Amino acid sequence: MKKGSPLRIKSISEVHKIAGLPQPNHPLISIVDVSKFTNDSDVNAVVFDFYAVSLKRGCDNLLYGQQKYDFDEGLMAFMAPGQILRGEESGIPPNLEGWMMFIHPDFLWNSSLAKKIKQYEYFGYATNEALFLSDKEETMMNGIIENIRGEYNSNIDKFSQDVIIAQLELLFTYAQRFYERQFITRKITNHKVLERLEDVLNDYFNNEDLVSKGLPSVQFIADTLNISSKYLGSLLKQLTGLSTQQHIHEKLIAKAKEKLSTSELSVSEIAYELGFEHSQSFSKLFKTKTQQSPVEFRAGFN
Repeated sequence: MKKGSPLRIKSISEVHKIAGLPQPNHPLISIVDVSKFTNDSDVNAVVFDFYAVSLKRGCDNLLYGQQKYDFDEGLMAFMAPGQILRGEESGIPPNLEGWMMFIHPDFLWNSSLAKKIKQYEYFGYATNEALFLSDKEETMMNGIIENIRGEYNSNIDKFSQDVIIAQLELLFTYAQRFYERQFITRKITNHKVLERLEDVLNDYFNNEDLVSKGLPSVQFIADTLNISSKYLGSLLKQLTGLSTQQHIHEKLIAKAKEKLSTSELSVSEIAYELGFEHSQSFSKLFKTKTQQSPVEFRAGFN
């Protein structure tokens, strides 16, 4: 396996084999002690076909997508099927501690969590925004994991799946609570995102290529910031009350007001320069945001 070429892992049994662990007690869910990983291969990137949730310490060299995961503290990370986890170098870090839980989508089949799990946006979060936990919170999460571990290590019966699903929902709900708190408490990081967003929007709307490129999409902004669109939207809602699209529109309207008040360009010409194919669309958006048409706004300066 060449360095950098992701290894696709299709089953939980396969990940156990690669990590040098005994076969799992259940084919669709497993919790493993990461300190027992014995993988000495040159594989440094994997793609799971199942969900992976982890709490780790001593692992500061992981890349999630293309960005470094801040694993220098005890924290949780969440991966959905199909996402790439990459190490800056191959092999297992010598001081790695914690656990990983693997959940195959088939385990959730016909359960309340099957659809609900897609609502937990942290499974698509930014690579450098894992979930930081206090000691008390970490103990709480570890307790839930032990409940799940105890259930699937005992004799499987018709209640086993329901009990484990209930524990998973509890774990994910706490994670949601802690993430929303994190948006508020990690103000320095969050404000840097806002500053970078402002820079990206300014650069975009001041660029002469705006005519050919059109208006920026939410996905473009997120990609430029190297974070996921869902994460960016959640963060902005928490900090400003506005969605990413609304931020784009706010910058657009500010630029439109500048052109309307300082130039003699027609409304159609301004709409074109701002990336609109049709001036009617620009005028409609402008009036929705300002309660005035572009012509009425300009009249206030004459």
